Amino acid sequence: MPRRERPLESGDGLLLEFAAGLRQLRQKAGNPTYRRLAEQAHYSISTLSSAASGQRLPTLAVTLAYVRACEGDVEEWEQRWREAAEQLGEGPSGLGPGEESDEDSPYSGLRSFREQDAEWFFGREQLVDELAGRLERQRFVAVIGASGSGKSSLLRAGLVPRLEGAATTVVLTPGPRPLEECAVRLGALAGVTPGGLYEELKADPENLGRAVRQITVRSDAAGGDVVLVVDQFEEAFTLCRDDFERDRFIAALVTAASAEGARCRVVLGVRADFYTYCTHNAPLVEAMRDAQVPVGPMGLDELRRAVVKPAHRAGLTVEGALLATLTAQAHAQPGMLPLLSHALLQTWRRRRGNALTLDAFEAAGGLEGALVRTAEDFFRQLNGEQRKLARRVFVRLTALGEGTEDTRRPARLEELEGLAEADGGDIDAVLHRAAAARLLTLDRERVELAHEALIRCWPRLRRWLTEDREDTRTLRRLTDAAQVWEALGRDPGALYRGTRLTMATGLDRTSLAAPEREFLDASSAARAAEQAAVRRRTRRCGAAPGWDTWRWRC
Repeated sequence: MPRRERPLESGDGLLLEFAAGLRQLRQKAGNPTYRRLAEQAHYSISTLSSAASGQRLPTLAVTLAYVRACEGDVEEWEQRWREAAEQLGEGPSGLGPGEESDEDSPYSGLRSFREQDAEWFFGREQLVDELAGRLERQRFVAVIGASGSGKSSLLRAGLVPRLEGAATTVVLTPGPRPLEECAVRLGALAGVTPGGLYEELKADPENLGRAVRQITVRSDAAGGDVVLVVDQFEEAFTLCRDDFERDRFIAALVTAASAEGARCRVVLGVRADFYTYCTHNAPLVEAMRDAQVPVGPMGLDELRRAVVKPAHRAGLTVEGALLATLTAQAHAQPGMLPLLSHALLQTWRRRRGNALTLDAFEAAGGLEGALVRTAEDFFRQLNGEQRKLARRVFVRLTALGEGTEDTRRPARLEELEGLAEADGGDIDAVLHRAAAARLLTLDRERVELAHEALIRCWPRLRRWLTEDREDTRTLRRLTDAAQVWEALGRDPGALYRGTRLTMATGLDRTSLAAPEREFLDASSAARAAEQAAVRRRTRRCGAAPGWDTWRWRC
């Protein structure tokens, strides 16, 4: 059953009326879930649900996307929106006078550049050339760099647009089920069902190469290969707990790129501190031997281009003192690019006319302080219950390192919604505010930290992770066990027993998502039933004549 939408409680009467109209439109459409609407409207779940929250007028684009997804009258709702905007005194985008959406910013903040952001991506032109040239000569390439070095942006906003028209590119992140994710991304392109392709890949890694050949036959790019870009490849180690699936995934990638007559090229984006993990897999070691492209800190000229070129394209100027300060602080510093981009976004918000100034940069908190200020401002806006929920959310979205730095742990939206069910907290408010602050990214049903830089630089989150570390490890194991139990059709043999159950029952119940609570309840019930059976056997044996003679039989 989909979670019920929160009732409209407070706000401007006109806003409530507008939101109520959108909700009625959704009801007439059969009350589809926001996940389904997001798939049709191409806006995130949080954006669409916020449009019908009654807290503010959504933009015209979001409103019309919502209406189209619900098969409403677009012309009628455009007129209703314009009348509401006029009465509220808002601008043409649905923002207040003088306000602009962050989507108008030439800087992406913590979030990596995506394929659609290619026009704003500057500074890595030489590295893009090197990577494209290497990929032309070799079929397997590994891009390796520290967290915050810009690997994802290089792949998504640099390499993928460069290959457009010459090859079919498929971008994926491994997640907890990398082989399944591969099947989902390739199935439709190959004209087969993802489920069927998943079974084929499990049975034989060489089937990935066959699927790629099917894609090339169906592709309009005559003679072009399929380039499989695996971003955040380290997720195969941090999120995937199934050794068989991980090994099959790696074998499929290596085989597809190395087989005779292969039509597949593979590019991996790997965090440098996970390089050792890659060396534990012999086929991967062989494939990476002469195929590594390191990504280091930007040079001075690269930094200048990354700062100035997007501003010029947006019709802005960068004060000389600001440029000098940014390049001096960020030059030769690993992992600084997300902090630089976030500080520039905050500077853009505080710009003077069309000028980005040093005063605005310092008012935002500087290179490292800007992120901390943003995170703390977000946290201060929350009430007591929301702060508790925010702590659970951010800790749950972090994967604890095992000999490596802590990293992001993407989660499904329904997993986080389950946290709110435990204590009645307002998960929507927490997620929406965190996403508005660009601390989290919400992509349909997936939620994750905007960048690992948040883990490194926000003292409050680091303190939470330190204080909750052992409980968090226990929780991670519980989450994995609950997923296995569900995948096995709730097999009683997969339930917790003994010490594992004792440790898990010591967790704060409000920190558990609904599937984890169900798994723990089932494990406790099974333990109680086993203990009751032992007591019954003991009573029967104790009451039988000749107990001393027959007790060994019990």
